[in-house]
Amino acid sequence: MNDKLPWHKRFVNFLKDVRSELKKVTWPAKQEVYGTTIIVIIAVFFFGLYLFFVDVVFSWLIAQVKTFFG
Repeated sequence: MNDKLPWHKRFVNFLKDVRSELKKVTWPAKQEVYGTTIIVIIAVFFFGLYLFFVDVVFSWLIAQVKTFFG
């Protein structure tokens, strides 16, 4: 039945539904957002360093294999 409505009325209904759903959302507190942001930044830094060192080690190993087998 909704498919028979003009596109602009369906769009308005969609926006009303979005607004209704957003009222049901429980937004995190500022302190919670701050804490999780810090954790994400630390995790990205840690895994970036880890991947950098893994890349350096594998690059060195591949270079050693190339020089060994000519």
